[in-house]
Amino acid sequence: MQLKWTDTLEIAIALAEKYPNCDPRYINFVDLHLWVCELEEFADEPQRSGEKILEAIQAAWIAEVV
Repeated sequence: MQLKWTDTLEIAIALAEKYPNCDPRYINFVDLHLWVCELEEFADEPQRSGEKILEAIQAAWIAEVV
């Protein structure tokens, strides 16, 4: 399955699986952007993201691990 920026929940799940010991509340958006782009399943243009998308991914990740 290829992930796009709009697949916020699926991206959050993939990040939670890849970084199980990471607390997503303390990740800055620069690192979050890089980590999303490095996901094997990710297949979107890096420049298509923005603060709102990164916030949505971070919120979904926080909800996933709580």
